[in-house]
Amino acid sequence: MDLTFNKNEDHNKILVSELRKKLAKVKLGGGKSRIEKHHAKGKLTARERIDYLLDSKKPSLEIAAFAGEGMYEEHGGCPCGGVVIKIGFISGKQCIVVANDATVKAGAWFPITVKKNLRAQEIAIENRLPIIYLVDSAGVYLPMQEEIFPDKEHFGRIFRNNAVMSSMGITQIAAVMGSCVAGGAYLPIMSDEAIIVDKTGSIFLAGSYLVKAAIGENVDNETLGGATTHSEISGVIDYKAKDDHDALDTIKNIVSKIGDFEKAGFNREQSSKPSEDPNEIYGILSKSRAEQYDMREIIKRLVDKSVFEEYKKGYGKTILTGYARIDGWAVGIVANQRILVKTKKGEMQFGGVIYSDSADKATRFIANCNQKKIPLVFLQDVTGFMVGSKSEQGGIIKDGAKMVNAVSNSVVPKFTIIIGNSYGAGNYAMCGKAYDPRLIVAWPSAALAVMSGNSAAKVLLQIETASLKKAGKKITKKEEEDLFNKIKTRYDMQISPYYAASRIWTDAIIDPLDTRSWISMGIEAANHAPIKKPFNLGVIQV
Repeated sequence: MDLTFNKNEDHNKILVSELRKKLAKVKLGGGKSRIEKHHAKGKLTARERIDYLLDSKKPSLEIAAFAGEGMYEEHGGCPCGGVVIKIGFISGKQCIVVANDATVKAGAWFPITVKKNLRAQEIAIENRLPIIYLVDSAGVYLPMQEEIFPDKEHFGRIFRNNAVMSSMGITQIAAVMGSCVAGGAYLPIMSDEAIIVDKTGSIFLAGSYLVKAAIGENVDNETLGGATTHSEISGVIDYKAKDDHDALDTIKNIVSKIGDFEKAGFNREQSSKPSEDPNEIYGILSKSRAEQYDMREIIKRLVDKSVFEEYKKGYGKTILTGYARIDGWAVGIVANQRILVKTKKGEMQFGGVIYSDSADKATRFIANCNQKKIPLVFLQDVTGFMVGSKSEQGGIIKDGAKMVNAVSNSVVPKFTIIIGNSYGAGNYAMCGKAYDPRLIVAWPSAALAVMSGNSAAKVLLQIETASLKKAGKKITKKEEEDLFNKIKTRYDMQISPYYAASRIWTDAIIDPLDTRSWISMGIEAANHAPIKKPFNLGVIQV
C-alpha cells in the first residue's frame, strides 16, 4: 500500500473512532446518576427495554442517535432527542420500536423529540412495519411548547398518524411503562393493543395537582390513572403487567402471532461477501475533499463478490450507474465519481460534478430500475452541477431537471449514503432527504451544505466587506483574514455530519463497514410494502 493510502486510512479510522466515542456518550442518556435513580424505581432504561424486546441474534439499526446533539444547551440539552428508536426483529418479525428515555428530562418532549417520533412513524408507514411504543414520558416540555404543540408537523401529527396507520392495517402496540399524560395519553389508546405496568405506569389527561386546581377534587395519581384503574375499571388498557419484563414478554407474545405480510417481491439470492477487503475503504477514501479517488473501488468493497455491472460505462463518466447485489438483494447503484475524467471528445470533466451527459445517463438508469422493480442505492460525493456558459448553452438545467424528476417520481425504494460532499442541487439530484429515501445515512467523512466551507466563506466575506466599505469603514488585510476564518469556522461547523444528524437531516452516522447492513435491513423493511403506483416521469423537456 502507498503512503497516500496509509494517510487516508489513519484519517478515516480516527473519524470512526470519534464516532464510537460520541455514540457511547449518547447511550448514557441523561447520565449514570439518572440511570441509577431509574433502576431504583424498579424500571429498565429505554435501551434496556429495547434490548430485551428485540431478538438478540438478529441485526438492528438505531435511527437518529445524534438527534438533539448540541441543541437546547440553555435547557440542559436533550441527548438522543429524549427517545430511542430502533429497527429490529421481535419474535422473528421486523418491527420499529420507539422508547421514551425518562432519564432525559423525565422523557419530556422537545421539538426534536417530536421530529424523531414522526420520522419513526414515517418509516413504519412507508414500509408497512409494525411499530411498538414503549411510553415513559412527562409530556410536552412546557418552556418550548410553542415549538411543539400547534403546527402541522408538531405533537398532534403523531396521533393523526396513529389513526392513519390503523386504517392501513399497520400493527401498533403500546406499553405504558411510566408516565403517560395529557395529549400523550391518546397514543397508547389509539394503538391496536395497550399494556400497562402495575405501580409504575399511569395514564391520565391531567395529573392529581392539575385536577385539584381545575375542579377541586383530591385524588392520588394511582387512583386517577394507575394500572388497576385502567385495566379493571375504565377498560382503557388491554393487559396489566407486573413489571417491565412482563410487559415486554406480552409484546413478544402478541407480535409472534401476527400473520405473514404481502411482499413487494424484490429479488434476492444467497448473500455473498465482497471479494475485495471492505477494510480497504478507509485507505481508498480521500482524506482531503480536493483529492481524487475511484468510486468503483469503494463499490467493489460494498457489493456481493465485488461484482458491479456498469450501465453506459463509457458515457457520462462523472456518475457511475450499474447493477449489483448487497447481502443478496439486487440493487441499482447511482454513484458520483470524483476522478477527473476524459470524454470521447477529449474534454476533461471535474470529478464529483454532474454534467449533462451524466444526468442523462442517471435518468435513464433510474427509469430502468423502476421498470424492473430494483431498489436504488445512491452513493453521494457531489459538489453540484457543472456551471459556465458552455454548460448553460448545453442545457445543464434541463438535463438536471430530468434527473431530479426521475428521482422524485421513482416508486422503488431508495437508499442514500453520503460518503463525502453533498452540496447544492447535487444533494437533490442524488436523492437527498427531500426526495424520500427510505433511509439516508452519512459516513463520518460526509459534509452537507449549499456549497463548501471555502466557497461559502469567500462569498460571505465579499458581501460583508462590501457592506463595511459602503459604511465608510476601512478593513485591513489582517482583519479580512480574521473575518474569513471566523465565517469559515462557523460554516464548517454547520456542514459537519453531526450537525445534520442532530437535526435528523440524516438517519444516522455510520461506520462505512456497516453500510451493507443498513441497505440490506432497509430493503428487507421495504419488502413489506408492495409497489402499487406505476412509474411516471410526468412532463419533461427532452
